[in-house]
Amino acid sequence: MLLRQWKEPLEQLTLQSPKQTTVISSGFPHNSLNQQSFELNYRCICNHLIEFTRGKNLLRGQSFHAHVIKSGLQTIPLICHHLINFYSKVQLPYLSEQIFRETHFKSSTTWSSIISCFTQNELPFNGLEYFKLMLRNDGMFPDDYTFPLATKACAMVNSHCLGQSVHCLATKIGYDVNVYVGSSVVDMYAKCGSLGDARKMFDDMPERNVVSWSGMIYGYAQMGEDREALTLFKGALLQGLAVNDFTFSSVIRVCGNSTFFELGKQMHALCLKLNYDETSFVGSALISMYSKSGMIEGAYQVFDEVSDKNLGMWNAMLIACAQHAHTKNVFELFKKMKNAGMKPNFITFLCMLYACSHAGLVNEGKHYFSTMKEYGIEPGSQHYASMVDLLGRAGKLDEAMKLIEEMPMQPTESVWGALLTGCRIHGNTELAGSVADRVFEVGPVSPGLHVMLSNAYAAAGRYQEAAKARKMLKDRGQKKETGLSWVEEGNRIHTFAAGDRGHEISDEIYRKLEELGEDMERAGYVADMSYVLKEVGDEEKGRMIRYHSERLAIAFALIKFPKERSIRVMKNLRVCGDCHVAIKFISKCVGRVIIVRDNNRFHRFENGECSCGDYW
Repeated sequence: MLLRQWKEPLEQLTLQSPKQTTVISSGFPHNSLNQQSFELNYRCICNHLIEFTRGKNLLRGQSFHAHVIKSGLQTIPLICHHLINFYSKVQLPYLSEQIFRETHFKSSTTWSSIISCFTQNELPFNGLEYFKLMLRNDGMFPDDYTFPLATKACAMVNSHCLGQSVHCLATKIGYDVNVYVGSSVVDMYAKCGSLGDARKMFDDMPERNVVSWSGMIYGYAQMGEDREALTLFKGALLQGLAVNDFTFSSVIRVCGNSTFFELGKQMHALCLKLNYDETSFVGSALISMYSKSGMIEGAYQVFDEVSDKNLGMWNAMLIACAQHAHTKNVFELFKKMKNAGMKPNFITFLCMLYACSHAGLVNEGKHYFSTMKEYGIEPGSQHYASMVDLLGRAGKLDEAMKLIEEMPMQPTESVWGALLTGCRIHGNTELAGSVADRVFEVGPVSPGLHVMLSNAYAAAGRYQEAAKARKMLKDRGQKKETGLSWVEEGNRIHTFAAGDRGHEISDEIYRKLEELGEDMERAGYVADMSYVLKEVGDEEKGRMIRYHSERLAIAFALIKFPKERSIRVMKNLRVCGDCHVAIKFISKCVGRVIIVRDNNRFHRFENGECSCGDYW
């Protein structure tokens, strides 16, 4: 039955007689007696190849390919183009390359097809190599289709210099004013992080399309220029531009990263109105936005409503579940993803290792770490950092140190930071001090790790080295990142720093904290002064820890928010251990759900308990 299904369309394409029509190297029929029949079959072959490409039907496409070869039609450039495109879409780029090499007459379309094939299959260096070969071919020039492919490949390899070379060539032959080429150049510079070049190109373009606007918006969003991204998006809407799913995904990610939850919901509503809510790009961004805003239920709903899920959506949902301590769901999603035919990538395994690390599942983490190679993925520095974090949090500090020694690459700051976190959690001040000595010997480090190293010295009682480390940071003109917490009220973001008295209702906030302090002490709360790493008296330590930024934000929310509303607090640094205990007591005393996002994960406090199970 299956053979018959393959055979019938082939029989419909059989030429009247192989002797009546001969194909020469130019790709056109020599005998015109059966010209009409040839053209009919020729068009039919192209249409069928397009159909198989859309359906990604490998077996029927290969059967058709065999028929093309038997019929002597493989030399026709347009048919070669369709064959190259077919194998590209079924993710067999090297078969596309074989067809390209066997094609005697190569048109500009054929060259564009092979460059597109490698670019679409995430082999940008191969695509750029064929772009260079095309330039060396006499009489062959890039056009408004080939240039965007080359700039896309440059963006994929994050090569600003290479992208500039392609841009210069486009300018030299007059294609820089073309809207498609210009838009691709804007997109390339933006993705390479060269916002100045991208904006200059964008401003100089005589005509802009959705790609140029979206590329510029994405560039600002990627570099954390959230205000500029939103301003540009507003400008696009005012000009009546028909924005696409890529534009929406960039803006929604801005909302998620900046926790503009109300604006994010408006973007979701606009996507629903314009039927972009079920695309994978928008779906991934919405999952991330709802998750980062502390609304994991919204992320689940979006995930369930999108029928055609790409790998990005699966990864977004995996990390959302991991950050919200839905560890069981992480494992179930991983199985469903594989059953759906999705092949995990390096990001997928980072999600799995993160989930294991923050749930203390050492054996499971080791399993996923070793499984990576089965999928052809070599563990990178980020995976090693996750494994060190997993072992460190579980108290297996010697094993973590051994893993660092066995790494095939130099340990990164993330790796050392993960080990220091484990040392702090388990009070191994001796190892922490030793790690600090070792890291400082290597050379300058980032301000974040510098502060961790200084704290490691302080925890070990080596206050002189701690002070010296902080002085080194100051001498370099660098500053420790200020710990901030913020809450969203309507269309306003209220931000607080530790000991902050600059808010308009500051007096009310501090009175509320005094009331809470009394209630908490009656419930059994005792402040843990060990989290104050400064040589000051106990009374001063008590004041310092009592007015941490997250507590000020919670007190503000308790004053302003209605009782039935849960409190969502965002924080740029890790919640300290004493504040974690204090917020559990606050949730019990006031009977409110308090959701706190720190730079690691989400904590949902309810009735005196936290979703992390005190393991984070």
